[in-house]
Amino acid sequence: MHNASAKHILMIVANPTVSPVTGWPIGFWAAELTHPWVEFVEAGHQVSLASPEGGKVAIDAYSDPRDASGYSASDVISLGVISHPQMAGMLDRTAALASLRLEDFDAVFVCGGQSPMVTFIDHAPLHAFIARAYEAGKVVALVCHGTCVLLKVRTSDGKLLVEGKTWTGFANSEEQFAEKAVGGKIQPFWIETEARKIAGTNFITHNAFEPFAVRDGRLVTGQQQHSSRAAARLVIEALGR
Repeated sequence: MHNASAKHILMIVANPTVSPVTGWPIGFWAAELTHPWVEFVEAGHQVSLASPEGGKVAIDAYSDPRDASGYSASDVISLGVISHPQMAGMLDRTAALASLRLEDFDAVFVCGGQSPMVTFIDHAPLHAFIARAYEAGKVVALVCHGTCVLLKVRTSDGKLLVEGKTWTGFANSEEQFAEKAVGGKIQPFWIETEARKIAGTNFITHNAFEPFAVRDGRLVTGQQQHSSRAAARLVIEALGR
């Protein structure tokens, strides 16, 4: 049965690259795609998947429940979703952002992971797409390191999208924990440090690695991977369900 109130949500993940800091292959964080995906689908919404450049995308190893590290071994949701033939196919051939029509979507959900800090931060077409989506009245959500683009996304009046808004993103406390765990520097910059330099914006964080998501009108942000489900629920709320 067709759901008359169904909305179309575009989820954006990063293309794979190699970290200039660690030399590791990096991609997106599995749970930041899979957990919201489950929320959206269960709410009756349609989900499409894209990446800035399109094509096959890769999951950050530590977020893959099958990884030898065992770091995300308990993430049975990601295990189920990435093993699903439909989702596996979507990950093999994501749509390129430039091939999409913004008017086909009601919301945009930007996933994080390690690649966004390298591939999203200066990706002008991605920034422009997010700004256009927001100005077109869409719900715009970003989680974890995906929030890094909010340090640079400007609306057509030249102002930062986050000017006058309350938002969150990966916290310095979490970066410190991660660096201590691996014994060295991981990220090229820290989102919270940069956000604190922006005048006229209200960047807030909660306890490290606890679910925390914020909605300011049509802008939804989640602090880290454990916040992606809470962020998805705020998107569903903002879409009017």
